[in-house]
Amino acid sequence: MSIAEEFTLDFARPERIGLEEAIFCAGKSPEQIDAILEAARARGASLLLTRLDPEKRDRLDAAARLDYCPVSRTAVFGEPPRVSGPARVAVVAAGTSDVPVAREALRVLAYAGRAASLFADVGVAGLWRLTSRIEEIRAHPVVIVAAGMDAALPSVVGGLVAGAVIAVPTSVGYGVAAGGRAALDAVLASCAPGITVVNIDNGYGAACAALRLLHAAGRLAEERER
Repeated sequence: MSIAEEFTLDFARPERIGLEEAIFCAGKSPEQIDAILEAARARGASLLLTRLDPEKRDRLDAAARLDYCPVSRTAVFGEPPRVSGPARVAVVAAGTSDVPVAREALRVLAYAGRAASLFADVGVAGLWRLTSRIEEIRAHPVVIVAAGMDAALPSVVGGLVAGAVIAVPTSVGYGVAAGGRAALDAVLASCAPGITVVNIDNGYGAACAALRLLHAAGRLAEERER
């Protein structure tokens, strides 16, 4: 079996669900990723790559053609849409250690042409850091909150903002944090009503949830104008 027979790219995804195809690179060999990128190049398509470690990126034939971010381990192949319009999404990171997950969300949003604002290191261990910026955060209709350890921040934000809140539990933490399981359980058990929860470290999934909300709001606005 050739490498080309090991994958089928979903170029019709935007028409179906409004979200672009993305390539999850963990578990894929450099040869497989190069073959995927060559298939995209032949079609004149761009691609978003996630979980692309620096060591694997350096082994790609297409490495020089990637817009790569080592912090988020994301890459863009080809020309993505230009980011335009006001920032409708706030991406909030509890601590600096949560920034890689937050930046993954930011990169996915940018790939979709959506502007977003980053608010980093505003966790509950120093609650004044959050309260000093809460009005800025409230200005965004969608808020993604990345937090590890006890993941208290999404619940606090959920009690302070009226917009949609998407919680991303991260794997940051000692001992019983259990690689993010404690954070996941905490946000699932949150007493702040209506919080959406994605998987551990899943900045990509959080950004896609935000995009779905924005798409839905856009459709409602179009219907009102008719």
